[in-house]
Amino acid sequence: MKTLIKLEELAFVLLSFYLFLALDYAWWWFPLLFFVPDVSMAGFLINRTVGAIAYNFVHHKALAIVLYLLGSFTQVPGLQLAGLVMFGHASLDRALGFELQQTKEITK
Repeated sequence: MKTLIKLEELAFVLLSFYLFLALDYAWWWFPLLFFVPDVSMAGFLINRTVGAIAYNFVHHKALAIVLYLLGSFTQVPGLQLAGLVMFGHASLDRALGFELQQTKEITK
């Protein structure tokens, strides 16, 4: 089952790139921006709780979908781009086995 879920996540990465190609950006913007969401891990320099909150916020697929849809409805390609990059990045992270972060402080 884990293999099937990982394949599904990889399909989501491909879907995000496919939808990106419909935007009016050069193809190389997608790989250039693809790892920008990992900047959120800088929160771990403060402490584990801040790092987990920042990481989870930026890697949450629902936020990515909301940004993409908001950009679609408002005709703001930058929001669509941000949503697709975040969605593709989060999907690749999950395909590689990286999940949203948990800490004792957050779960209390």
